[in-house]
Amino acid sequence: MKIALIGYGKMGKMIEQIAISRGHEIVSVIDIDNQEDFNSDAFKSADVAIEFTAPHVAYSNYLKAWAAGVKVVSGSTGWLKEHGDDVRKACEEEGKTLFWASNFSVGVAIFSAVSKYLAKIMNGFPQYDVSMEEVHHIHKLDHPSGTAITLAEGVISQLDRKDGWTVGEVHNPDGTIDGTKDQPADKLRIDSIRRGEVPGIHSLTYDSEADCITITHDAHSRQGFALGAVLAAEYTKDHTGLLTTDDLFKF
Repeated sequence: MKIALIGYGKMGKMIEQIAISRGHEIVSVIDIDNQEDFNSDAFKSADVAIEFTAPHVAYSNYLKAWAAGVKVVSGSTGWLKEHGDDVRKACEEEGKTLFWASNFSVGVAIFSAVSKYLAKIMNGFPQYDVSMEEVHHIHKLDHPSGTAITLAEGVISQLDRKDGWTVGEVHNPDGTIDGTKDQPADKLRIDSIRRGEVPGIHSLTYDSEADCITITHDAHSRQGFALGAVLAAEYTKDHTGLLTTDDLFKF
């Protein structure tokens, strides 16, 4: 398979290594200093482009790739609120293809399935209040993380006592704290911590007067995310529309 990379930071470089190790060819690498290569023959020859950039440029990258006739796999977060409807229309009505996930890790996909099942059980035990904490490296621009939001929405779909999520405490890289843990009872509170070079830790806690239940996914490195992105590209090559990890991983 021919793969183009959009974004050549730590994730882009790791995706390149894994893609090559799985027998794929990297035909184009686009970063901030060579945007004109979206129009190159090399980029247009790609079966799929894998995009890991920043929230403010992700949607623009999708449009450029689609204009070149290239399907997109993306792990960029923070754009969904502003451009989600446009992306859905492009994929559902205009024949474009985007495989998007807030997290491509196989472990996170399993964790998500477990968290939904646990929430279904806990729906019958209202004495437990649920909250979430996510920890990421100091370079991450958005909060809560896209993964935390996706996990929260899965939990909320199974809990009658929660009708949405809300931002709780935000621990900034400089040590300051914004927000508060004092949030409405009908909202799932998500606390965010930015610390060091943490790849990603997500914890869901059910707390009651009697006891506490916590489940956690702790990423050791970005390798799991990169492998998942390549697996998604392999899937996307032969599929169309708006795709997610629910299509790739059948639990």
